[in-house]
Amino acid sequence: MASPLGTSEAPLRVAIIGSGPSAFYAADALLKQTAVTVEIDMFERLPTPHGLVRGGVAPDHPKIKSVTKVYDKIAADPRFRFYGNVELGRDISHDDLTARYHQILYATGAQTDRRMGIPGEDLPGSHAATEFVGWYNAHPDFRDLQFDLSQTKVAVIGNGNVAMDVARILASNHNELASTDIADYALAALDNSAVTDIYVIGRRGPAQAAFTNPEIKELGELADAEVVVSQKEAALDALSQAALLAEKDRTTDNNVQILTLYATHPSMGKPRRVHMRFLWSPVEIVGTERVEAIKLIKNELIASDDGSLRARATDMTETIPVGLVFRSIGYKGVALSGVPFDAKAGVIPNVGGRVIDPTTHEPLAGEYVAGWIKRGPSGVIGTNKPDSVETVKLALEDAAAGHTHTPTEPTRAALEALLKERGVDFVTYADWLALDAIEQENGKVQGRPRIKFSRIADMMTALRGGTSGD
Repeated sequence: MASPLGTSEAPLRVAIIGSGPSAFYAADALLKQTAVTVEIDMFERLPTPHGLVRGGVAPDHPKIKSVTKVYDKIAADPRFRFYGNVELGRDISHDDLTARYHQILYATGAQTDRRMGIPGEDLPGSHAATEFVGWYNAHPDFRDLQFDLSQTKVAVIGNGNVAMDVARILASNHNELASTDIADYALAALDNSAVTDIYVIGRRGPAQAAFTNPEIKELGELADAEVVVSQKEAALDALSQAALLAEKDRTTDNNVQILTLYATHPSMGKPRRVHMRFLWSPVEIVGTERVEAIKLIKNELIASDDGSLRARATDMTETIPVGLVFRSIGYKGVALSGVPFDAKAGVIPNVGGRVIDPTTHEPLAGEYVAGWIKRGPSGVIGTNKPDSVETVKLALEDAAAGHTHTPTEPTRAALEALLKERGVDFVTYADWLALDAIEQENGKVQGRPRIKFSRIADMMTALRGGTSGD
């Protein structure tokens, strides 16, 4: 007679696809519950874990990255295994997983960016901010990209924290970056940057900006750059003033105060300037063979039916000569092989974390989702914790009710045999810790936190014998 599912003889086998914050918080929630015995196998297509904490958080924000110490503790649990350098759709299929796991939880985040949909968007010199962020963070997908930093003027489209990061990195000097874990090749390129003016373009006003107080404050603390805001654009319209009084949001109130201070501060004559522009939308990137300018249209704010304030175009336009454009208007999820996907929303269709069959609109047994691929790119790192806990709660309810996959080989031995048969050189968490130690040791020579490996081949060489790198 078979042992009941969730016992030590027949543990509930859960595969987690992805290794960012939502993935680790889901693993933590599963490990902390005591109702059933679990085994968790986490799969990551890169040899390195932690998702955007490693590849997205700005290098000059080391405190945010310290959250990985929590993930290290989760990974140390004997019921947990990490399989890095293993990609769903390349090394393993959805069918491979259903044959070996009772449940699959997708936590792959939002890996690409939203487009503006305007003429000239594909001209050389026009980039997604996600590409630039990945490049300066040594992400292997973006390591070989080129950005023409011989240009003096740059436009950053968007008013969120990623837009602020891009502007700040472009405006920082060598000393401000040399003590961080920024990619060594990016540091060298930025040292030779000719950029003097960065235009941060927001379609709505100062009170609707999505950046946080520290992000806008940090711009004003750079040694060689100053923030330029016109008093006219810093002033709130009547609708924004009313909303600010009604909502009493401290972050918004502080943002407005900081921007007002910038607008009234005299020029300090620093060599770089970050121009904060509000109530403008890009309508065209101008150029023949490459980006030469960006055409903007002036907006006004109007009240929507739901009470929010949205931007409506007027007939006023302005063209700013720029040689580089970075769009930062939101991340977007990417479809996974064998998994339903809502292309318009950029998420896996779900209700509360249960993946939904797009045809029947019913939950798919054993299929779950957490993080940005569940809800879209919103919130901060900590937002993923309750999100993942919500999903795990439903998954455990389904397991108790018998609504799971029915794997034919529910063991780690079967999984590892399959990977070895296919010649997949998977990376364990112990391997990652060894790689982490090498990066930190390499950084000590230059007085930096670490020097990141930026090529997968170099990571694998360092782990399997040798220390090649570039």
